[in-house]
Amino acid sequence: MTAPTSTTTAVVPPPGDDGGPAAPAPAAPSGPTWRDRLLDARPVLVPLTAVLGALAVSTGLAALAGATPAEAATALWEGMVGTPYAIGSSLNVAAVLLLVATGFLVAHRAGLVNVGGEGQIAVGAVAATAVGTSLPPSVPAAVALPLLLLAAAAGGAAWASIAAWLAVRRGVSEVITTLLLNFVGVAVLVLSIHSEALLRQPVTSSETLPQSSPLVEAAHLPLLGLPDSPATAAVVLALAGAVVGSVVLRRTATGVRLEAVGRSRPAARRLGVPVDRLRFSALTTAGATSGVAGGVLVASVPYVLDEGLASGYGFSGLVVGLLARGSFTAAVGIAAALGFLVSGGINLQLAAGVPASITQIAESLIILGVAGTAIWTVRRTTRTRRPWWRSRTIGRTAAHPAPEVAP
Repeated sequence: MTAPTSTTTAVVPPPGDDGGPAAPAPAAPSGPTWRDRLLDARPVLVPLTAVLGALAVSTGLAALAGATPAEAATALWEGMVGTPYAIGSSLNVAAVLLLVATGFLVAHRAGLVNVGGEGQIAVGAVAATAVGTSLPPSVPAAVALPLLLLAAAAGGAAWASIAAWLAVRRGVSEVITTLLLNFVGVAVLVLSIHSEALLRQPVTSSETLPQSSPLVEAAHLPLLGLPDSPATAAVVLALAGAVVGSVVLRRTATGVRLEAVGRSRPAARRLGVPVDRLRFSALTTAGATSGVAGGVLVASVPYVLDEGLASGYGFSGLVVGLLARGSFTAAVGIAAALGFLVSGGINLQLAAGVPASITQIAESLIILGVAGTAIWTVRRTTRTRRPWWRSRTIGRTAAHPAPEVAP
């Protein structure tokens, strides 16, 4: 007689190496490791490390120039954040850089590189000066200042439209045309302040400087009202421009179309996107923001147009846009860092007797540090990342191990 069999089947784990039951699989880690946290903090750690390294090298160069490290560090710190006046000056510089970078990011979204910020600043400043010196003294500030900024934007946009038209209609690289137009734009500024028929102030003696007449008082940028600070409304204007640019590029159909054009012009054209019009508009918008930066410089102390007005702001703003890598938030931070560095370098030259070119070296080191370290971290992350198919295979093997074959 056959014994009845039970319907319940016992699950026996596969034997281990010693014949006993196999050890349970190790549990997955409950949270991110310190290495994951370090990689997540790269957007903050990389620029911070580059800035600290550049400041250390600059302090060493200042020591070689004759100042002790303590004197150089103190002068640099006081020039950046030591007084309310220093902070306000740094914010004004950062505002100009952010305006240029905002236009660069807009053009870059459409696949264009605007290298002509310097010339666009110069032409925008000339247009703003032409308006600011011709207005009657009785005009109210609510009318004079918008007119001045609109003229500056129109001048910068008109100057950039030359390169935009050549790029759209003739296929000429905007990198070359905007770069070459820088020299012509600066020459327009120099000609304007050296010619009495244009913008030069009336010559009363041999000591009359080649510069324009002062702007009417209504065209001066108002101060923010901070105690003992020269910070002007340019800070608010630059932040507002960055916010508007970010919203347009990330939250509107225009931003999606610009991104489509930047990724693939043939594909965007097949989808019915007006590629030529968008490219032209993006580059002229970059020129307009740079022109506003020139108007801001003219409408700030000493309220005149002179040869040293641009002072490399266009190229520094280009650097901010390149390092920001499409992020307006990063552009704000990088512009602030470079603005504080420029103000600190001016005080370094005045207080410690160190050449101001050391700050340019520091700026170059920051650029190399941020760009080089970012490239290294991206390559390292790509190299250590597993392929998707291998990850799935490994996960499946760990969850369902293959049975061992008895010898």
